[in-house]
Amino acid sequence: MARASTTSDAFNAVAEPRRREILSYLAGVERPVGEIVAALGLEQPSVSKHLRVLRNVGLVRMRCQGRQKLYRTNAEAIRPLHEWAATFERYWQHQLNRVKERAESIARKSSTDHKISHPGSSQLGPTQTHSPRPNAKEKS
Repeated sequence: MARASTTSDAFNAVAEPRRREILSYLAGVERPVGEIVAALGLEQPSVSKHLRVLRNVGLVRMRCQGRQKLYRTNAEAIRPLHEWAATFERYWQHQLNRVKERAESIARKSSTDHKISHPGSSQLGPTQTHSPRPNAKEKS
């Protein structure tokens, strides 16, 4: 099966890492091309090309203010990407919760084992021992 063009739909458009970077930078804030170029350290023709692709698939909107073009994200067009990714977010959240529970279980067991094998050690500082140190007067 032939791969679809990166300009054919939103999913293919965001497959390109620089486009995702641009979308993230535009999230919630309208910005001119020059600001995007400066902030992301990309060449202006490259940013313009990526913005054109994002605009063609509807992820970004543009408006003119005098001679300046301002770009912003289109939340409605991004929603299908978010909904699709949310499926995996739920999966990974479940996996992360399992890892957290396992780590906490191990930590509790380790803490219990430490208290059993070293009774009273939690009251001592890192350099203290069970035998008192002789002071200078007792050394005669």
